[in-house]
Amino acid sequence: MTEPVTRTLEVPGAVLTYDVRPGPSGSPVLLLIGSPMGAAGFGTLATYFPDRTVVTYDPRGAERSLRTDGATETTPEEHADDLSRLIDAVGAGQVDVFASSGGAVNALVLVARQPEQVRTLVAHEPPAIAALPDRETALAASRHVHEVYQRSGMGAGMAEFIRLVGHRGPVPADYTEQPGPDPAAFGLPTEDDGSRDDVLLGQNMLSCTHHEHDFDALRAASTRIVVVVGAGSTGQLARRGGEAVAERIGTAPVEFPGDHGGFMGGEYGQTGEPEAFAAALRTVLADAGDRVPAQG
Repeated sequence: MTEPVTRTLEVPGAVLTYDVRPGPSGSPVLLLIGSPMGAAGFGTLATYFPDRTVVTYDPRGAERSLRTDGATETTPEEHADDLSRLIDAVGAGQVDVFASSGGAVNALVLVARQPEQVRTLVAHEPPAIAALPDRETALAASRHVHEVYQRSGMGAGMAEFIRLVGHRGPVPADYTEQPGPDPAAFGLPTEDDGSRDDVLLGQNMLSCTHHEHDFDALRAASTRIVVVVGAGSTGQLARRGGEAVAERIGTAPVEFPGDHGGFMGGEYGQTGEPEAFAAALRTVLADAGDRVPAQG
């Protein structure tokens, strides 16, 4: 695969930075996205698709993509608009999208609004908490993470986030009354540095997890939507969100290797099963008509 070419795109309220890894023509561009995870999180996965032009980007407010509007919250609608503009800027017509976590939430919003831009969306574990049977307690737990961050800073907030995303099964009614975890147990700072600009805990936490998806539009979309979940994520919030989305759009979730970070190869200190994950993703894309030989 050729080295990525880095470009910028000015959008309302931000300047986005994205990377293009040129590949042979003949297949739709493959867009790999997360939120707030940026392009750096998909470096390993991208290497398994040398036969495709692969595009990665940093969402607004994350890493190299700077906000210019001074806003303290970013909505999935804003992210979806950014994605639409990014697809137009790439100028390759319809694209295929692999979207993970918050990126899957944003991509579902894009498809609900502009399905003509996306041929296939592979939505990996969207934390669609509002679609869960236990939505009220789950939403309260999500608010609790944000509130702890606002009250006590990044270390305490991130410790609460780790506790929530690792919780298996329905969120109990007394979840927010339980003692909070010790940040030091996760190698996090115990002192509050006073900053409140964390892109995950501050800008995206509530707007992402609380988003009410337009399932009527998703069911009617021309885009082929495949919801995938991690084999190692059973019972966890993001997998349960993916299962709920699949049920609401009338499909069955597809199980992929690994857990929520199954596609990662050491990025941000997380190592999943990227080779097996990429093979599963290639199979799903091939089922959409992209019959390309396996890369070995």
